[in-house]
Amino acid sequence: MGYSVIEACGNKFSIKTIDVLKLSSKKDHYERLQLINKKVTDLVEKFLPTQFAIEAPFFGKNVQSMLKLGRAQGVAIAAAMNSNIPVTEYSPRKIKQAITGNGNADKEQVWKMLQRITLLPDKPKYYDATDALAVAVCHYFGSTSIEKKSNSVKKSSGWDKFIQENPGRILKTR
Repeated sequence: MGYSVIEACGNKFSIKTIDVLKLSSKKDHYERLQLINKKVTDLVEKFLPTQFAIEAPFFGKNVQSMLKLGRAQGVAIAAAMNSNIPVTEYSPRKIKQAITGNGNADKEQVWKMLQRITLLPDKPKYYDATDALAVAVCHYFGSTSIEKKSNSVKKSSGWDKFIQENPGRILKTR
C-alpha cells in the first residue's frame, strides 16, 4: 500500500512523506487490514492532515482481489473518518488525467510528470508510492481550483444581471 502526505500552502505544496507499507502475503488478511488501519492512524497522528484522498476501487476480473482491495480501502477510509477528516475518492483515470493530461497514461508517464511537478530527484522503489503521491497531487490540484472558483467574483447573467444593472426599473410589489 502506497501512501503520501503533502502540505499545501497557497499555490505551493511540499512532500512530507512518501513510502509504501509492505504487507506480507503470508500474513492473515485480517492482520493486513489491521496494519493498514494502524499505518493510516499513525500518519494522521503524526501529520495532522485536514483532508484525505484515496484512489477509488477499479473494476478487475478477479472478484476475490476486488473484495480484498475494497476492504483495504474501507479500512483506510475508516481510519481517516475516525479523526473527522473529510475523504475524497478519485478514479485512476481522473488521477492520471490530473497529473499527465492523459487518462490512459502508464505508471512511468505519471512518475515522469510527478518528477517535474515535485522536483523529486529519484524514483521511489515502488510505483505504489508514486501512485499515492499522484492521488495527493490530484487532490491538491482539485482543491486549489475549487478554492479559486469560490474566491472569484461570480459573474451574473440573465435576469440577475439585468436586475443588478437596472435597479431603477424594478417594480416592487407587496
